[in-house]
Amino acid sequence: MTDSTIIYTYTDEAPALATASFLPIIQAVTGQAGVDVEIRDISLGGRILAAFPQKLTPEQQVGDALAELGGLATLPEANIIKLPNISASIPQLKAAIAELQALGYDIPDYPDDPQSVEDKDIRARYDRIKGSAVNPVLREGNSDRRAPLAVKNYAKKHPHRNKPFAVGSKTRVATMGHDDFKSNEKSWVAAHDDVLTIRHIAEDGTETVLKEGLKVLPREIIDATFLSAAALDAFLAETLAAASADDVLYSVHLKATMMKV
Repeated sequence: MTDSTIIYTYTDEAPALATASFLPIIQAVTGQAGVDVEIRDISLGGRILAAFPQKLTPEQQVGDALAELGGLATLPEANIIKLPNISASIPQLKAAIAELQALGYDIPDYPDDPQSVEDKDIRARYDRIKGSAVNPVLREGNSDRRAPLAVKNYAKKHPHRNKPFAVGSKTRVATMGHDDFKSNEKSWVAAHDDVLTIRHIAEDGTETVLKEGLKVLPREIIDATFLSAAALDAFLAETLAAASADDVLYSVHLKATMMKV
């Protein structure tokens, strides 16, 4: 049997816990078949260190695993197990930078208002790390996750039906249902070529230009939405109180995703 290699990505937060329990199982199974499993660190911390090796000691430096995997993802023979990774916001990015600095890694702060050429370069490197930086790289080539047409048609013909909860089950699913991204979404279709300006108008009438010079084509769709922070706070307080009263585990999923094609 020809030896092969599977690359397993090391990421952040909960997936790191999954790695501790699941990776040894993968290695035990694949080892019997002559398949090696290697780890590549594409965590937020790993990506930060890869971007700023200049002042790190040789022992502290890490390779740019994401760039390596990006090249492999375009090859048909590549085998990559990608775990979920955080879409790093600026607060998360700054927290990771502070944690690494506290551990002795000589990396720069995130410049909020870069003025010098050096600060602008630092800001640009960090900006390439934040957000869903991993997904556009590893979803290239053979990483297309769209379901084949045959699978879609089978699902339509045989729709999955959830069984009712058992009698006495305290499980329940709650959604906001109002004042959230879904309920507030509005779309507009351009009738002709145009140049748009996006403004925020406060309750007192104050206008703030968010973006100008936005060129659109005929029949191009402009879509916008917003989430009410007050409604979210009220929803969280209500559902937390209900979970506490029922003595059940509480799990919240907050997600707003923009995928650029």
